[in-house]
Amino acid sequence: MPVKEKVGIVVSNKMEKTIVVQIESRFPHPIYSKTMVKTKKYLAHDEMEQCNIGDEVLIQETRPLSKRKRWTLTKILSKSSLIN
Repeated sequence: MPVKEKVGIVVSNKMEKTIVVQIESRFPHPIYSKTMVKTKKYLAHDEMEQCNIGDEVLIQETRPLSKRKRWTLTKILSKSSLIN
């Protein structure tokens, strides 16, 4: 079975070795054809604590690491222009 990967933006990095990644999915409304946006947040493991808020990252599904953490950081696609 293939490993799931998702691309999202880091919303929080205040926990130790954990980041919160927000994934945005866009789809047309079934009746009105308006583009709808649905967001979901995932907790991901960041071993080196190298992510900052606003970074675009690739996360990969893994075994359960804690109660809600089931994803790990694979790589940082683009760094944020914001200075934290």
